[in-house]
Amino acid sequence: MSGIFGVISKERCQEYLFYGTDYHSHLGNQFAGLAVFGSELKRKIHDIRGSQFKSKFYEDYKHLDGSMGIGVISAKDEQPIVMNSKFGTFAIVTNGFIDNSKELARELFKKGHSFSEVTDGKVNLTELAAKLIISGTSIPDGIERMFERIKGSCTLLVLSREGIYIARDRFGYTPLIIGKKGKDWAVTTETSAFCNLGFDIVKYVEPGEIILLNATGMKQKKKPNKCNQICSFLWIYTGFPASSYEGINVELVRERCGKCLAQNDNIEIDIVAGIPDSGTTHAIGYAMESGVPFRRPLVKYTPGFDRSYIPASQERRDLVAKMKLLPVADIIKGKRIVFCDDSIVRGTQLKNYTIQKLKEKGIKEIHLRIACPPLMFPCKFNFSTRSISELAARKAIKALEGKDISNVSTYVDEDSPKFKKMVDWIRRDLGVTSLKYQRLDDMVSAIGMPKESLCTYCWTGREP
Repeated sequence: MSGIFGVISKERCQEYLFYGTDYHSHLGNQFAGLAVFGSELKRKIHDIRGSQFKSKFYEDYKHLDGSMGIGVISAKDEQPIVMNSKFGTFAIVTNGFIDNSKELARELFKKGHSFSEVTDGKVNLTELAAKLIISGTSIPDGIERMFERIKGSCTLLVLSREGIYIARDRFGYTPLIIGKKGKDWAVTTETSAFCNLGFDIVKYVEPGEIILLNATGMKQKKKPNKCNQICSFLWIYTGFPASSYEGINVELVRERCGKCLAQNDNIEIDIVAGIPDSGTTHAIGYAMESGVPFRRPLVKYTPGFDRSYIPASQERRDLVAKMKLLPVADIIKGKRIVFCDDSIVRGTQLKNYTIQKLKEKGIKEIHLRIACPPLMFPCKFNFSTRSISELAARKAIKALEGKDISNVSTYVDEDSPKFKKMVDWIRRDLGVTSLKYQRLDDMVSAIGMPKESLCTYCWTGREP
């Protein structure tokens, strides 16, 4: 996932843009960029792998003069993309994943288009979105046409002389929220970006809706779709605790997830703990419900390390997992501990680093409680796991079946014997005392939205 931010200010927008974009640093770690419209459109992009957004852009942003700007922390491609088109010069940032990008790129090549941004032989998905948009009769029309052509998801901001065009993907997988402060306007992926900048939420952009934001305010250019399939994982893992999506706060959802885990448990333990960071609040909820003390046998050394879920290479993920978590031996030794975590994706870092560290410090029992069901399918709508073979649950299924199988419905069924065998295989592979996953209905209940309004594809394989 990437994080995008935009601002319209009655004066200079740079400071809002700089800090508002920086509040999305937990969503990406590949590239970051800013674009500002003043007398002309100016853009800055930096590679932020192994560095921080603030240090890369601290001097740059002061020289980006203008009253309108957009920014991005990107999980994959270089952004913003600047286009000189029949609509004039504009900049675009996106959040999502175009699953049929190869097919669309081949069509554009045949029509004589070329791509200037290519990484590892693959087209830049933001540039691809821009190319599709300029085939329309206007920017809003081009966005609608792009929505119709792509498979996957693309939420975006387009900065032009008219203002900032805001478009949430047609099924609403990724959020956009509009805020206001006096005569200034802003739009964000994460509402936590508004808190310290003084913006108040005025609108949650709806799926498929297109809005033009400028100094005169908001103007709807396309009405929203009825279908909403916002990503459930935003609340479970991806989102920042202070953020809200569809009016529902992330921190409170994670507390409720932890409470559900405790309600379905009956083990004797000494303390409750979370795998930092996002597992921490799930553990707080578990402790609140169970009455067992919450403590921190694992603490995270945050500076300089990414979220281990995000880095593109296995080598980088392993390094982050090894270095960022520090065990507190005096709390661990001889204890029976429930560890809550948001999910088990690949399971390799959990097994090779976290659990190994706990055993080296003399832990008595390790009970893992996971806030969502087993991940079964790679996400089609944003950057995360890109292959089935990466997933811990699929490794378990292959081991139990003796081969890869395409129909895993019996393993998705939480009440089936095969589901229980899969979970026990993962438990033994990790080397823990017990392992339980959150039931899908309990997770949905903790979020507090109707199941049909949530994307649960990575657990169920069901698309909208």
